[in-house]
Amino acid sequence: MVEFSYRNQSENMVVLRCIGPDNFFLERVLFPAEVLVLLVPSFSKVEIWGNELYGPSLEQRFRIDNLDNDCILAA
Repeated sequence: MVEFSYRNQSENMVVLRCIGPDNFFLERVLFPAEVLVLLVPSFSKVEIWGNELYGPSLEQRFRIDNLDNDCILAA
């Protein structure tokens, strides 16, 4: 497991979705300026989804690996 931190720097709510090995799945709504810290499996994919007039839009994508044991801060 790897510690992962994300801060929503936008003025709108976003959805953080984490998909990992062994059927790991987490989906969480983050309010503006909210910080989420969690443990995720190594080699997980993290997606940040926003909302546009035409529907959801993928805003950011991260791949988490275990090469660095420090806390990963994505913004």
